[in-house]
Amino acid sequence: MNLAPESGSDRVLRLLRDAGCDSDVVRLESSARTAAEAAAAIGCTIAQIVKSLIFKGSESGAHILVLASGANRADEARVAKAIGEPIIKADAAFVRERTGYAIGGVAPIGHAQPPRHVLIDSALAHLDPLWAAAGHPHIVFRLTYADLLGLTGGRAMEIA
Repeated sequence: MNLAPESGSDRVLRLLRDAGCDSDVVRLESSARTAAEAAAAIGCTIAQIVKSLIFKGSESGAHILVLASGANRADEARVAKAIGEPIIKADAAFVRERTGYAIGGVAPIGHAQPPRHVLIDSALAHLDPLWAAAGHPHIVFRLTYADLLGLTGGRAMEIA
């Protein structure tokens, strides 16, 4: 029997259900490739958008996931210090290979290869709800900061 491969958004929804996370998954009319687009489409603040940023360890080649508030810019030197090696921005091919998602739809969970490090912007702790990409640029899901920590096993830190 040939089964269709699981889409990125199907994978995210399955993982949310498996984790017992009662989350809204929403298909947007417009693209949510950027934090500003997502916030406008959802009707929330940019700060409530969880950006999934993928970096590459320049020595290890490992993929690093940084989950940042849409209002913040990740301080790459701070991230490098936290993981113990310099980082470089990942290109689209690296992102697709390591996460299974295209840029603009990278979810914080369900990566094709688990990230070596997951760092979570502590600025997200005081915002509720949060919204993150669900494996597709037009699909997002609602979650809390506690959900984000639990689902990813990430380490909270000041990112900006």
